[in-house]
Amino acid sequence: MELIEIKEFLRSKTGYLKEGSKRLRNHLRLKGFETTIGNCKIALREVNQENRESISKLSSVKARILIYDIETSPNIGWFWRAGFKQNISPEQIIKERAIICVSYKWLGEDEVYNLNWDKDQSDYFLVEQFIETLNEADLIVAHNGDNFDLKWLRTRALYHRLKMLPSYKQFDTLKIARSKLYLNSNKLDYISKFLGFEGKIKTEIGLWMDIVFKNDRDALQKMLDYCDEDVRQLENVYNEIKFLENPYIHAGVANGKVKQTSPINGSFDIKHVKEVCSNRGTIKHIMKDNESGRFFEMSNTNYLKFKELKQ
Repeated sequence: MELIEIKEFLRSKTGYLKEGSKRLRNHLRLKGFETTIGNCKIALREVNQENRESISKLSSVKARILIYDIETSPNIGWFWRAGFKQNISPEQIIKERAIICVSYKWLGEDEVYNLNWDKDQSDYFLVEQFIETLNEADLIVAHNGDNFDLKWLRTRALYHRLKMLPSYKQFDTLKIARSKLYLNSNKLDYISKFLGFEGKIKTEIGLWMDIVFKNDRDALQKMLDYCDEDVRQLENVYNEIKFLENPYIHAGVANGKVKQTSPINGSFDIKHVKEVCSNRGTIKHIMKDNESGRFFEMSNTNYLKFKELKQ
């Protein structure tokens, strides 16, 4: 694979721009392309340089929503016997748990990217690179992200002395399902199938054992495929249930428009549905985005300005 071909690949698959030259070469080999580490290094440097000049402009034009999922390893330890109500202390841990892999995609794009721990089962590179991706997002989406994925990432970042932003705006599909719906199960697989999608790839505990204890690279690839599909199903679920909440980000403002536009798509094609008043006397207005059919709240101040702008 020539240098110009690697650069074209990186321009179309921007998720690989955060790879090191050796890892990029290995990824290309898995896809059937032979090349050198030197060419990968040059291509990464030059394409990243191209992007630096336009990334600020691009990020101001479009709100970026990141869909992601992680898979983790268990603690490895010693204990005297198995059974319920057993007390296993931290001193019995031989090897700390870590993140095996993370898969992610940008909402509306086709490509799913992934990162995995290295051959020594260190997740340093994975966490370091994914933090940079998280920091680019205006909104992140995960299933049980508030109580699991994001806390895991923060914990591993702390372990490696890597810095994360103080907070991330996150849409937790599990939290929304529990608070807004009455499903037979709140698991991602069930919700996906309930909505008519394929559901998750089936796995067994042996897959984790082969990865953790045998360092089996074929098993790791199966887990990456599993995690990638989780992200695709998560995107499907998010697109179906996001209307249950007020928009987490304002698409109009993100695109440089006024707050009186639709937070869903930045359009003025919205209509007034009803006026509501809180027990504290605060007036709000329920609005409908005519293009998507979604409802959202607008403050009384913004509604009055909206009426002026429409005249």
